[in-house]
Amino acid sequence: MCQYQWIKLRFRRFESAEENERSTSEVIPSERPVSACSDCETRPSVSRAVVSAAGCERSRRAVNRVTKVFITVSDQRFSHMASDTSETDQWENVEVSRDGHVGRITLSRPEAMNTFSTGLAQDLDAALHTLDEDPDTRAIVVEGAGKTFSAGIDLSEHGDHEAKSEYEEWVTRMEEPFHTLTEMRTPVVAAAHGHAAANGIGLVAACDLAVADEGTQFGATAPKVGLFCMGPAVPLMNALNRKRCLELILTGELIDAETALEWGLINRVVPEGDHLETAMELAETMASKSPTAVQMGKRAFYEMVELDYDDALEYSNERFAALCTTDDAHAGIEAFLDGEPLSADEWPET
Repeated sequence: MCQYQWIKLRFRRFESAEENERSTSEVIPSERPVSACSDCETRPSVSRAVVSAAGCERSRRAVNRVTKVFITVSDQRFSHMASDTSETDQWENVEVSRDGHVGRITLSRPEAMNTFSTGLAQDLDAALHTLDEDPDTRAIVVEGAGKTFSAGIDLSEHGDHEAKSEYEEWVTRMEEPFHTLTEMRTPVVAAAHGHAAANGIGLVAACDLAVADEGTQFGATAPKVGLFCMGPAVPLMNALNRKRCLELILTGELIDAETALEWGLINRVVPEGDHLETAMELAETMASKSPTAVQMGKRAFYEMVELDYDDALEYSNERFAALCTTDDAHAGIEAFLDGEPLSADEWPET
């Protein structure tokens, strides 16, 4: 096993041992805390654990990718929602609600085709964290308001920066939701319509599942304006094979929903206007299952997918053994053997 793989596996084992001790109020000190938008008081405080690793740069990047994000949500407007009601809260650029056990995030810049401004990226990231830390939320749907899902990055912000370091800080904020989607426990379904371009297609690819109506068009369109979809290419590389991914990012051309389905970018194509309903149904299906099993299973998947075959099996054995000790496993197996499987509201409280 090379040093790169060893460091990742060792850190995953550390995370596994600590997973059940998570606290929504815990913040790990960091040498480089993520900066908040000075204009937004609802941005949660986020810090990353810094793990020093001797050796190659690839090893250090591997550790940084797998460091766990702990969150403190200072905005209390959306906390402690009742599970039997549908409540809505709104940041400036996203609307957030929960109906039963399914959370819903709506990108809310329809006048700008839901492009990623700095504010939208930060609000989306905060909303994902907020729902992920809500014990009553078991699945999440992300949709776009108006006529489109998201048309990419708000290019009007390009002129706000000059130095390379400024652009790097800017784009890092834009892509932070892509990290969060793979690090969080709760499964997320994209409900796409209209256009999903540049960061929009990246968001679709980063979500665990995706539904699109038949009129949706997808593309990594940045080359048309002298840029390149380097950030969106990362989730696209995980969702598509190499040739399909390269075709999208090098040509900048759009593909239709049926092609996106054939290529493996999305899970369902539905009649126009049915994307949200279908995405909610998928989310409700997941929400009806054991929340502990689904959450532990999602985290394990994203860890195992980057490991070698033998290491992935070893890691899966440890995670399965941990799952066997949970209340959900005991209650679910007992109910199944009694011939009365548990419904969504009968799983043990977490």
